[in-house]
Amino acid sequence: MLRLPAVAGRFYPDNPEELTSLVREYAKSEPGRNPARVKAVLVPHAGYRFSGHVAGAVFSRIVLPPKILILGVRHFPGGEPMAIMSSGFWRTPLGDAPVDEAIAATLKNECPILREDSVAHTREHSLEVQVPFLQVLSARFSFVPIALATLRFNDLVVLGERLARVLAANPGILLLATSDLNHYEDDVTTRRKDKKAIDQILALDPRGLYDVCAKENISMCGLGPAVAMLTALNVLGATHAELVRYATSADVFGDTSRVVGYAGLVFS
Repeated sequence: MLRLPAVAGRFYPDNPEELTSLVREYAKSEPGRNPARVKAVLVPHAGYRFSGHVAGAVFSRIVLPPKILILGVRHFPGGEPMAIMSSGFWRTPLGDAPVDEAIAATLKNECPILREDSVAHTREHSLEVQVPFLQVLSARFSFVPIALATLRFNDLVVLGERLARVLAANPGILLLATSDLNHYEDDVTTRRKDKKAIDQILALDPRGLYDVCAKENISMCGLGPAVAMLTALNVLGATHAELVRYATSADVFGDTSRVVGYAGLVFS
């Protein structure tokens, strides 16, 4: 199956040269810092003008391996609550990115709660906006896209535990989870709420993150991917989490009355 771009020209440029230049600018390495190999990252998925600099800061810090597992959120109705696409290509203005059929087959076998479903992926931007970064910054890669709509904690834990089995048996796969943070409150409130969520992520605590988002009404749209990722990292023995960059949309546009928060983190 060929999955066509849904948000090219809106969330990111549809001109290949402009897109390549923008990604390279966002992901420019800091002088004297060598990219590191990590187990996982958490990056935002808004339009590049809002959050591309946060995602780029994360990508600038890491070595991109040839195989990547992306956990995104399903923003639109329709499709399975835990949807995998296990074959084909994703097209962007930069060309076609291949789905890793072997890893996808292993994931489906290990995680029966993942269901084959292209509908959940057709319009979803949270995974799509990651692909141009990978295309520009990696000479050769394949990936597996998973879109999550469920917020049932136990299901997310099961998924995370099963993902960890696959990752342990196939070392070198990068787990890339994507989420934006609090939505559409004022900047002061959003920063306060986001810090509470980020503190739980830095503590590698999936239950703590889930509970604080519920208690504080933090509208973190990628809570499911983050909980599954943190669960997998605990099983895999991760011990270190680092906040690379945090911003809100007010940092770009200046309007502090109604913002969205963005965080980029790495895990090892």
